[in-house]
Amino acid sequence: MSSKINQLLQQWRPGTVGTLRWMQRRGVDRRLADKYLRSGWLERFGHGAYKRAGDTVDWAGAVYALQNQLDLDLHPGGMTAIELRGYAHYLAFGQRQVFLFGGPGTRLPAWFEGHRWSRPVTLVTTGVFSGSVRTTSLLQVDQVELDVATLEQAAFELVYLLPKRQSYEEAVQVIESITSPRPQLIQQLLENCSSVKTKRLFMHAAERSKHPWLKRLDLSKVDFGSGRRTIHPGGRLDSKYDLVVDDPVQA
Repeated sequence: MSSKINQLLQQWRPGTVGTLRWMQRRGVDRRLADKYLRSGWLERFGHGAYKRAGDTVDWAGAVYALQNQLDLDLHPGGMTAIELRGYAHYLAFGQRQVFLFGGPGTRLPAWFEGHRWSRPVTLVTTGVFSGSVRTTSLLQVDQVELDVATLEQAAFELVYLLPKRQSYEEAVQVIESITSPRPQLIQQLLENCSSVKTKRLFMHAAERSKHPWLKRLDLSKVDFGSGRRTIHPGGRLDSKYDLVVDDPVQA
């Protein structure tokens, strides 16, 4: 084995995609990559993407490449982050899709979109959280470390997806389970999130549970907008937040 391919494989994390951009930074251009393909060291994963010969790559190893090699502004969030952070007992049975949250204009490369992962992957692009502080942290997922939404951020992302792409019942259960969050981070999320619906839904669910940490929030600094927000037509009105939801059981 030549020293260059040896060095490349030593730096290549098992279970991850290697993008051509990442390889070029290590002195391996497309011509040399094709040579390694023919020699059996690498296998093509798609246009501009490769994997180590015989390696198995799933969505986490691909997201690792998106974050660390392509510097894409995205992270596992919403219910996916809740699951990864150990709250799987709140999830419904069956195969769940993976939610990736990215900033406006974020696009997945063709090799990612064209692959069939073990779970369907959905990219949600939104700027409603763009004014917030850093709300992700590194978490071990399978064989790699990924930047994943914090529990607090994931809860906001859950209610952002209501009602079309997220169950109201699940979102309420998750928020009810957040007994020891960082109130300062929640305060910053409330102040910086630009989605009125998201902020009202989060507070509606949190106040149902009468969490003690609610006393540490200063809602006078939060813009809850004006006008009614109807999540479930025919549901119950939360007059405090002028929010109509399918919420027959009161805390």
